[in-house]
Amino acid sequence: MAILPIVMHPDSILEKECEQVTAFDKKLKKLLNNMYDTMIEADGVGLAAPQVGVDLQVAIVDIGDETGTIELINPEIIETSGTQTDLEGCLSFPGLYGEVTRPSSIKVRTYNRKGKTKEFQAKDFLARAIQHEIDHLHGILFTSKIDKYITEEELEGYEVE
Repeated sequence: MAILPIVMHPDSILEKECEQVTAFDKKLKKLLNNMYDTMIEADGVGLAAPQVGVDLQVAIVDIGDETGTIELINPEIIETSGTQTDLEGCLSFPGLYGEVTRPSSIKVRTYNRKGKTKEFQAKDFLARAIQHEIDHLHGILFTSKIDKYITEEELEGYEVE
């Protein structure tokens, strides 16, 4: 597999509504595999296609728990509940961190790499990571949702108040 270059802000692809996936083919499978390798190499927990310069509604999330890798293709959040505020960063904004408030529980409808629809629930950190990546697919950057910026020096002892 290949490690893809990560697009950095202010590249315009990061702020555009991405195209829906219509072909569930070998090209899509290769993109998902390369995105996974790129995310792992960059020490991330999620990566969206526009972050590697691809205008498609494709993202992956892997927070390193028993859930494993979640592939999101044309995903939509169909239910939300609760709120949580926590730290977020982004591979397209190295060294930038901030507190973001998001729903704490979500229900997602998405497709798998074979074009089959699936629905699942996610909570807490997993829900946060999925929402961050889905936002990327609609040109929404986490910087537009930051309540409070956190410096790299503040990160060391960081806890939400």
